Amino acid sequence: MVSDPRQLFRFVFHFQRWALRFLALVFVLALLLLLRRFYRANTDLVPERGGTYIEGSVSQFQPLNPWFTVTNNVNRDIVSLVFSGLLKYNPETKRIEDDLATLAISRDGRVYTLTLKDNILWHDSTPDAPHPVTIEDVLFTFQTIQNPDFPNSLLRENFRGVNVEKIDARTVHFVLDEPYSFFASNLTLGLLPKRSFEGVPVRKIDQALDFGLKPVGAGPYAFKSLVQTDLSTEVTLERFPRPIDPDYFIKRIVFRIFPDYSTLLADIRNLDGVRLVPRNNKSEPIVPRRFVAINYTLPQYVALFFNLGHSVLQDPKLRLGLQLGTDKQAIVNALGESVIVDTPLLELDTANWRYNFDATAAQGALFESKWNLPEKVRLQRLLEIRETNQTGLLHADPIVLLDTGAALTLTGSLATAPLGTTVNGIPIQQNPSASGSWILALPTVGGTGSLKIGQNLVQLLDPKGKVIDTTYVWRTTSTKEYRRASAEQLLVRQFIDSRSGSLPPDQRITVQDLAVEQGMLRRRLENDKTDIRVNDRNERLTLRLLTSASPSTYRKTAELIRDQWAQLGVEIILDIPETRAAFEKKLIGRDYDILLFGQSLLDNLDSYPYWHSDGIQHLEEAPTGLRLDAYNFSQYSSFKADTLLTQIRQTFSEEERQEALGELRKVLAEDVPAVFLYSPLYTFAYHQDVHNVSIGHPSLHSDRFLTLHKWYILQERQFRPGKSWWSFIPWLLSGS
Repeated sequence: MVSDPRQLFRFVFHFQRWALRFLALVFVLALLLLLRRFYRANTDLVPERGGTYIEGSVSQFQPLNPWFTVTNNVNRDIVSLVFSGLLKYNPETKRIEDDLATLAISRDGRVYTLTLKDNILWHDSTPDAPHPVTIEDVLFTFQTIQNPDFPNSLLRENFRGVNVEKIDARTVHFVLDEPYSFFASNLTLGLLPKRSFEGVPVRKIDQALDFGLKPVGAGPYAFKSLVQTDLSTEVTLERFPRPIDPDYFIKRIVFRIFPDYSTLLADIRNLDGVRLVPRNNKSEPIVPRRFVAINYTLPQYVALFFNLGHSVLQDPKLRLGLQLGTDKQAIVNALGESVIVDTPLLELDTANWRYNFDATAAQGALFESKWNLPEKVRLQRLLEIRETNQTGLLHADPIVLLDTGAALTLTGSLATAPLGTTVNGIPIQQNPSASGSWILALPTVGGTGSLKIGQNLVQLLDPKGKVIDTTYVWRTTSTKEYRRASAEQLLVRQFIDSRSGSLPPDQRITVQDLAVEQGMLRRRLENDKTDIRVNDRNERLTLRLLTSASPSTYRKTAELIRDQWAQLGVEIILDIPETRAAFEKKLIGRDYDILLFGQSLLDNLDSYPYWHSDGIQHLEEAPTGLRLDAYNFSQYSSFKADTLLTQIRQTFSEEERQEALGELRKVLAEDVPAVFLYSPLYTFAYHQDVHNVSIGHPSLHSDRFLTLHKWYILQERQFRPGKSWWSFIPWLLSGS
């Protein structure tokens, strides 16, 4: 018992105080849980402005200038954010849309009117000294390109025949010599500020390194810094406020450029994205699991271009045979690719227009060409000899075993070959043992009429020297060779009987069952390789295939083509120069029979530069007259194709364009100027903490940043419409 009541009272009071504290704590925790539940039930996660996106790539940094950016290089990625053009490509709609200016096109398709939007500033602007984008900057950007001294001749070609005219302080006209429906794509080029190049000669404008290493643009992100670290080169961009849509969530973009992918992977924990992720031998992207991989293709294709300037490839049956004999599925499987291409017109749906691999059809097409397999040539020759020997007055065994010094005896009727007739210059004699016949011995030594080792043409001539009949005799002194020749004659007999149907099906043979060994036919064995085809002059079908050492998939593809076409009887000699310069020299000079290379159609999908005869390299102008912009690698010329390509360029009617594309597809399919293989598959990866990433249908790798305004890293919760903290009590009373 508690002896002191006061102690009991203190104990009860102490217990009640702690109980109240506990109950208060429980109440607070319950309230907090309810508040949290209410907050999550009545709010949504929305993007919050801010954050830094860090992307790694394997490349080499170059000065940043839209005029001289290398295609598909990481520099183009940076330039696409620092600079903006009058127009831009939308990878989601696949259309050219307004950017820094609005576009209007005249009814005849020759005048493009661009009107600058208001209050757009260059990145070097300050509150005290704003630097607005003006029409003079527009004129400077494009008129500089048109200057004959401009050091990028390929870019200058895009504006040949274009007159750039200032209309007023906000408007400029681009006047074309003729309608060109794809011209708007040229106006996506980033604008440059005139002020930054004052005093720089046009011929040296590519050497303006001060600008290239600290560029000034009018894009959504401004250049902040360039830092070289032990692992990478880092380029930092920061969001630049602009009065035009769209707005961007991410505040800072950091491009980290590594020397190789191993170095990139070693630091991948510090990256939010990876440009051009390589794949392993299982075609899996080489990135950690916390990264999301997006596979995509560009409007590109890799093809085998036939050099139609070389006579050997002017045979359409040969080109068709090579096309049908190309197993594209095997190639994409070996490369880890997946998108097979059968036409350069990538905007067409060609799902039902695929040239399937068909070795039998390929052999059939090649059978109709002037190139034949040696066994076919040999069999045809033996059949001709057999037919010749079986008709007429002269009859002799087609093969004979005669040692040197022996003679071959021939006989015939004097009724058809009177005395005075000769055989190979030797007069016939009356046969003493048979009245009305003649006899003659062809020697194996000596001069006139002697039978030499190998094939001999034996001719019966009348007294005036006119040919009465001809026969062929093949002579050998080797028993082994005679047995081989005899076996060959049996195969010829079996082939004839097979063709006539006089043999049972299981005993019949075709030319595909035969092979040539040491000049004679024998039965083909399972491990026999297909021999090289020859023409009527016994020239072998040998073609030289040129390709680039980079990317490495080109070499592997070339080796696969070599092995596949060997099964068709075509010998391929691979020519893979070690340096880019050596390859380009051969490419420009069309120094190849077949070229394995890729072509890119960009956003406008314009095939004109690649297949119109304007793109042919005129080799007679070598060496100084060779054009860098001659992209018709097949030296293909077709009046029909030229007409359709021009129509596609000039029409603004989508219906007319599609109709012309369909006709062009048929023309190219019939002419077979190339074998189209595949469209390369690329992979971009981003960390799972980067949200709402989509890339649409890019035409360049850098186009993935055309949807950057939708990406975000940071998130916050916002009450739904009509909801606030004041809604808590009604929510609680409602039993939610």
